[in-house]
Amino acid sequence: MEIQILYEDENVVAVNKPAGLMVHGDGKTDEKTLVDFLLEKYPEIEGVGEPPITVHTTRYTPRAIPRWGIVHRLDKETSGAMVVAKTAEAHAHFKKQFQDRLAKKTYHAFLHGEMKKDEGVIDRPIGRSSSDFRKWSATRGAKGEMREALTEYKVLKRGHGCTFVEVRPKTGRTHQIRVHFKAINYPVVCDKLYAFARRSRDEGGSKQGCVLGFDRLALHSLNLGVLLPSGKDILIEAPYPEDFRKAISLINP
Repeated sequence: MEIQILYEDENVVAVNKPAGLMVHGDGKTDEKTLVDFLLEKYPEIEGVGEPPITVHTTRYTPRAIPRWGIVHRLDKETSGAMVVAKTAEAHAHFKKQFQDRLAKKTYHAFLHGEMKKDEGVIDRPIGRSSSDFRKWSATRGAKGEMREALTEYKVLKRGHGCTFVEVRPKTGRTHQIRVHFKAINYPVVCDKLYAFARRSRDEGGSKQGCVLGFDRLALHSLNLGVLLPSGKDILIEAPYPEDFRKAISLINP
C-alpha cells in the first residue's frame, strides 16, 4: 500500500492515510499498519512517544503493540491527513496541541438522508453504548461517564438521498463524528458499526448502508492545521481518494 507524504521536516511527517489501514495494531491480526510503514521509512522514530500497549491475544500470549510517533488517530476505514512526530520533543509539542484543542481538524463525509438545515452544531455528550461494547452513544441510555462533545457541520451538496458535509469537530472523542450524526438520524454512509448494512426489501432491511459506490466508511480527514515546533502555522491538506471523487460526481453531476 502506497502512502502519500504530504509534508515533512526534521520534526514531523504528515501523511495521507489510506482507508483500510490501521494506525497501529490491535493484537488481533498481523496486517501491516501505519506504524509499520513509518518504522521502515523512518527507523529513528522508534522510542518516540507513548510506549507500546500490551494486549493479550490469548490467556498466555501477551503482545506489545508499538505506537511510536503517533499523536492522534484515525479509524481504520477513515482516510486522510495525519501528523506523526519524529522526535520526543515534537511528540510532546503536538500531543499538547491536540489535548488543548488547538489543532484545527476538517473532515468531509457523506451522510444518509438529505439534511434540511444548511449548517449546525451538534452539542451532545458521549458515553458508552449500553448495547454493544464496541460502540459509543450520544443518545439516552448511554452509560458510564458522559464526556462533552461538540461538532460543527456545513452542508456542501445534497442528492441521491444523501448529504455531503464539511465537519469540524471541536472535541476529540472516540468515533465522535460517527456517533453525533447517528444521534441526529443522519449516519455516515457505509458505517458498518453505526448504520445498518444494506439488505433487500424482501428481508425488511433498512435503506441505510453502503451507497454512492462506497464499500468503506465515507469519512475523509481533509485538512489539519497545526503549529510546528518552529512556531510556523501550517495547513496539511489530503487530496480526496478515488471513491470520494466518484461519489461527489454522483451526488451532483
